[in-house]
Amino acid sequence: MKIIVGLGNPGTKYENTRHNAGFMAIDRLAKKWNLDWNQEKFNAKFIKTKQNGEDVILLKPLTYMNESGFALRECLDFYKSGSEDVLILYDDVDLPVGKIRLRQKGSAGGHNGIKSIISCIFTQEFDRIRIGVGKDPKIPMVNWVLGKFKADEQNELDHALQEASEAAAYSIDHNFAQTMNQFNKK
Repeated sequence: MKIIVGLGNPGTKYENTRHNAGFMAIDRLAKKWNLDWNQEKFNAKFIKTKQNGEDVILLKPLTYMNESGFALRECLDFYKSGSEDVLILYDDVDLPVGKIRLRQKGSAGGHNGIKSIISCIFTQEFDRIRIGVGKDPKIPMVNWVLGKFKADEQNELDHALQEASEAAAYSIDHNFAQTMNQFNKK
């Protein structure tokens, strides 16, 4: 089983904000597989599917970013799964818009959604796809991540979201080291 989680904040107020890059990427993946977000389970938007013979869960926590881990914990407990089955897609201010970076483990790096996940699943060892949203030192971080992308960033954003969704799909049939080799390009 693979549990793919896109991080973001629910509601129209937060649509297309930098902090919702994980939601946007997992939406691409659902669309690629012709799936609809028509169920809620574990306090999250929920899709269960089978891809190439593998059971796959797609989750968009509805708990807001800072409590994302609670939805994932419920899902892991229900399916009796562990962190080795988890892939998280989320925004990263330390990467420029248009770039993605895949990692198998690491700290939260100041990201509150990842902090929540680490505290709820008791490990930093889970696969992740970081989606670059850039940063502006003149804008307070909260305002930046809750702000919308600029018009001139849309092409780069679109590229990153496409790459992130393709990497997530690729990881279903390949181990994550192979996925990182394929998608962590300079």
